[in-house]
Amino acid sequence: MRKARFLAIVVLLALLVPVVSHNNAQPVKAADRVQIRWFVGLGAGTDAPLIEAQNKLVEEFNASQDQIELVIEIIPNAQAYDALSTEIAAGNAPDIVGPMGIRGRASFPGVWMDLTPLIEANSYDLSDFDPALVDFYKVEGEGQLGIPFAVFPSFMLYNTALFDEAGLPYPPKAYGEPYVDADGVEHEWNTDTLRDIAMYLTVDANGNDATMDEFDPEDIVQFGYGNQFTDVRGRDTLFGSGNFVDADGNAVVPENWRAAEHWYHQAMWEDYFYPNGVYGNSELLGGPGGNWFGTGNIAMITIHSWFLGWGTDGLEGTWDFAPVPSYEGQVTAKLHADTFGIMDSTEHPDEAFAVLSYLLGDRAEDLTTLYNGMPARLSLQSTYIEHYVAQLTETYPDTDFASKNWDVVPAALAYPDNPNHEEGMPSFLEASARYGEYSQEADNNADYDVDAGLDSLQTDLQAIFDAVAN
Repeated sequence: MRKARFLAIVVLLALLVPVVSHNNAQPVKAADRVQIRWFVGLGAGTDAPLIEAQNKLVEEFNASQDQIELVIEIIPNAQAYDALSTEIAAGNAPDIVGPMGIRGRASFPGVWMDLTPLIEANSYDLSDFDPALVDFYKVEGEGQLGIPFAVFPSFMLYNTALFDEAGLPYPPKAYGEPYVDADGVEHEWNTDTLRDIAMYLTVDANGNDATMDEFDPEDIVQFGYGNQFTDVRGRDTLFGSGNFVDADGNAVVPENWRAAEHWYHQAMWEDYFYPNGVYGNSELLGGPGGNWFGTGNIAMITIHSWFLGWGTDGLEGTWDFAPVPSYEGQVTAKLHADTFGIMDSTEHPDEAFAVLSYLLGDRAEDLTTLYNGMPARLSLQSTYIEHYVAQLTETYPDTDFASKNWDVVPAALAYPDNPNHEEGMPSFLEASARYGEYSQEADNNADYDVDAGLDSLQTDLQAIFDAVAN
């Protein structure tokens, strides 16, 4: 009875799902055409201009050959996760889903096809991608779940005017280069060096920096460093890859992330170069959820390339790109990335892969431009940068964007966090709320016991995961 009632609800929900757009110009399905359904909604693609462009792409694909009929299904993002869950449960899953980020893919574990056999059977050329980026889409126990498409690498932005005012040399220009101080001494560009120069760049209202005995931590007017617009998982990747769930589904706090949390807590409450919870939400840094870098009151941040697409405050100032520093000799430049997946339930894997090859090959430049992402294809990245330079110059004509150190942006793709910090966790909303509570307590309490807090977090996360499993 319970099963019958469930299926009835699934069917009802399937009828109620608000489909915004099917391809309006799709031809009558020919008897010899295989229909492939493309689901859009877990990421970009649901705004009106994008819908029109995607429908046009479908029309062009269908007109280009007579073997496959591509049908697009576009669901508003707010309903897309429930809609896809309903379709999967009803046995009516689409063939292809995308674009979607790591979190979108991880929200549906076990439903994606390992593309390795199809890549091999079609001799699909992966040479236009950084090998580390190809490996980024390999999931242990599941295989190659995606082919690189649109990427949003991270890097450091630094305020050159604040460095000049402090008399400090700028950070290095490329990965592998040292930081050369004012005396010409070379230092490895790592988290220790970052800390040292960030303290010099943290200043109180009387002009004392955080290395001085006279420094007043109650009246800071400029900070040295911040990891902006991210949560605890994102900031901890400065110290290497990881997640709060291991390959067996158990809660874990990686040792490198434990070290990161000690570093951040000391940075907030002892060294004072990183905004604590109070300063981070203060008007000095733009208020709650504000753009720290845009205020001009922080010297360095770690951020992703999507930040550049906002036309956001701060980019008209004096700034440049720098590489992410290393920890224990290893660089990790956390990555946000979108791709397309083929569902394991598809009855037409060859045809689905043909569509995937079209989207990620012939139309890769068009689609990454449409979705405002950097192409993962090495051959397209210089065009992407030229596009952004032109776009930013139009927005801020008084800033010389062409002279910025753009090379460091795609260079970060060689150092992605794998496993990715956005990989899914059981009961994600409850789990993320719990680690949010941890960071709220740690970031607002100078006397917080970081180890005890992380141990408690792991215990609570395990209880959350166990409840899902049972």
